[in-house]
Amino acid sequence: MKDLQKQDLLILDEWGYVPVDRDGSQMLFRIVSDSYERKSLILTTNLEFSKWGSVFTDEQMAAAMIDRLSHHGHLLMAVGRSYRMEHALMRQDAVVEPAS
Repeated sequence: MKDLQKQDLLILDEWGYVPVDRDGSQMLFRIVSDSYERKSLILTTNLEFSKWGSVFTDEQMAAAMIDRLSHHGHLLMAVGRSYRMEHALMRQDAVVEPAS
């Protein structure tokens, strides 16, 4: 935690990709709370806010995190097709080259 507190910018990527247990949720909440109005956070997720309670095991904690993140935050939503899906080798419309 001391190393995180020294940073000017924290990047939390793939937020909610893996469910977090209660201790992990409390630690993430502490990181967000300690960063609130003190440093920059970049957070990426594909989850809408309404699903955060199920990932962080506590609806109230999720609401408090959302409150802090959105107060001075900017919400950027990426729309459109996924780059990874468009370039996936296993897409259904991919052309299979015959074996030689």
